[in-house]
Amino acid sequence: MSPVIRECERLGLDSFVLHTGQHYSYSMDGVFLEQLKLPEARYNLEVGSGSHAEQTGKILVGVEHVLLRERPNIVLVEGDTNTVLAAALASVKLGVRVGHVEAGLRSYDRMMPEEINRVVADHCSDLLFAPTEESKKTLLREGIPESRVFVTGNTIVDAVIQNLKIAEKKADGLKQFGVEKKSYFLATVHRQENVDSKKRLGGILKGLEKVHGKYKLPVIYPVHPRAKKQLGKFKLKAEGITLTDPLDYLTFLQLENNAKLVLTDSGGVQEETCVMKVPCVTLRYNTERPETLQVGANMLAGTEPTSIILKTSEMLEKPTSWKNPFGEGKAGKKIIETTINKNKSSEPSKTLNKERS
Repeated sequence: MSPVIRECERLGLDSFVLHTGQHYSYSMDGVFLEQLKLPEARYNLEVGSGSHAEQTGKILVGVEHVLLRERPNIVLVEGDTNTVLAAALASVKLGVRVGHVEAGLRSYDRMMPEEINRVVADHCSDLLFAPTEESKKTLLREGIPESRVFVTGNTIVDAVIQNLKIAEKKADGLKQFGVEKKSYFLATVHRQENVDSKKRLGGILKGLEKVHGKYKLPVIYPVHPRAKKQLGKFKLKAEGITLTDPLDYLTFLQLENNAKLVLTDSGGVQEETCVMKVPCVTLRYNTERPETLQVGANMLAGTEPTSIILKTSEMLEKPTSWKNPFGEGKAGKKIIETTINKNKSSEPSKTLNKERS
């Protein structure tokens, strides 16, 4: 979302950041605002962890209070988190217009909490900012009027372009782990369906061990707090894998850009590696980023060790000359331009005014 925030600042728009506190540790939260030199959030709900119902409920209540106080013309949400679901619901219930950044992504796996979040957010939204033509087609198939859908590219391209040069100059990830460019693998695993299953998480670790064993190269795995908790619960260990605490954004970006290959269950990382021309193997059985598969930047491996090493080997044999399908890095600008133009033609929220009275 940083490119959207920066564009608002550049144009001097009356805008602010509402931080729900869904991610609340310094390494997963505060360090981003500092490194990207973003303005402090005007509000931080500090909801913390909890079940999906608890977290979503707290965000829903907190966002409603802020909307009634601030009376915004539009709320922009990005992605597929519980924050996105709750903020979209709170807004639409009060008659506040919603713009969904990164709309139209589908894994077609309802076992993923993120899938529910993104579907509901899309159907609540007044403006849907689809990153690709493929995601636009998805929205149209679901009956969303074409007049609401705008293909903008993905802000992740803007973010990579804006921040990669900074990362290469300021981050010291290569030195920190004692590795050289293209001489190591990078792994991330955090999704609920993977880390909450002993079989899946164990299979992924065995797969990473196989990658390390075959190529005799380091495998660096920054461990998400949820995954760390589950590793202890399941008493799982990873032989030959470099486990580390979550990394700050610039360090991770540098390591990602210089890795021989990245193994991940993250949607954003699939896109980032595609933009940076780094081979990717996805540790899932589906993806809401099919464009990465279509251009040859990514392969699905699932969580079985044999498949993980097989897909890694196949991916390393492919050329890295694919074309980035997520835009030229101007998504933030397009999103704000569209928001401004559509806002001029809309009426103030009668529902919100009534609620305040």
